[in-house]
Amino acid sequence: MSVPILDIAAIEQLSKTQLIDAINWLIIHDFEKLVFILYRIDVSEAKIKTLLNKENTNFAAPVIADAILERLAEKKASREKYKQDPSASEEEKW
Repeated sequence: MSVPILDIAAIEQLSKTQLIDAINWLIIHDFEKLVFILYRIDVSEAKIKTLLNKENTNFAAPVIADAILERLAEKKASREKYKQDPSASEEEKW
């Protein structure tokens, strides 16, 4: 696998298997970038640690991928919930 170019939009386009592969690559080759991505997506370090301890696994990438996908789904649901009706008047938007 070549160097993964991961931003939030790219991550949303990946299959779970592709995301796991990219995370594995980052764990081995560019851990700082993985930490930065987790920060940008707003997946807390404490949550990752808790999940990794709970899962008691040597395979961190699937656990991290699940946390990323869960957080992205939460963000998407939040955007949908608070999305304004485009037909609403300017006064109603306030």
